[in-house]
Amino acid sequence: MNELNESDALRADVYRLLARLLREAPDASLLDWLAGLEVEQDGTLLAEHWASLVDASGESSVEDLERAHFQHLVGVVQGDVTPYASWYRNGELMDAALVALRRDLKALGFRRAEHSRDPEDHLAALAEVMAMLIEGRSPEEARFFMTHLAPWATDCLADLGRVDTLFHARLGRLGHAFMEQEYRRLEAEAQQDPVRIVEP
Repeated sequence: MNELNESDALRADVYRLLARLLREAPDASLLDWLAGLEVEQDGTLLAEHWASLVDASGESSVEDLERAHFQHLVGVVQGDVTPYASWYRNGELMDAALVALRRDLKALGFRRAEHSRDPEDHLAALAEVMAMLIEGRSPEEARFFMTHLAPWATDCLADLGRVDTLFHARLGRLGHAFMEQEYRRLEAEAQQDPVRIVEP
């Protein structure tokens, strides 16, 4: 199998980075890496948001971001943002969106990691699945995105973009811009997929 082209390899990397930062606060090495990134300013909104996240990384401490991550994305009961498909699509956790996702993950051959405490419809988990679909050149990539991310991920990331911690707000805005770009990229491809009949 040929290597991924540069564009797809970068997309997979962005999904993995979003997954990492949505699941837990960055450690010192990741924060230093982010702060040292050189962003090519090509006039796009995505590049602007990358540069903003890099700047915020240089102004943040690991300890502050650990507290902020808990406040914004975890919480005692729930955080400022509840990054689950069921919550955004159905208004309840562990609801219909999770059931549909589990069915599709099983069909794709994915299983929940034994150490994971989060339901599979956490945005971080879905970003990880997208990275694996891209790297595996799966023909299901576009359909999976349009079915399980397009209906809600931009709303979730827009909410994250409004929190009061600079790093997390800029992460949310970057993620929002990236998901909008992915929607434009994958919408036409998903519409070209043949109709599939799925046995109940």
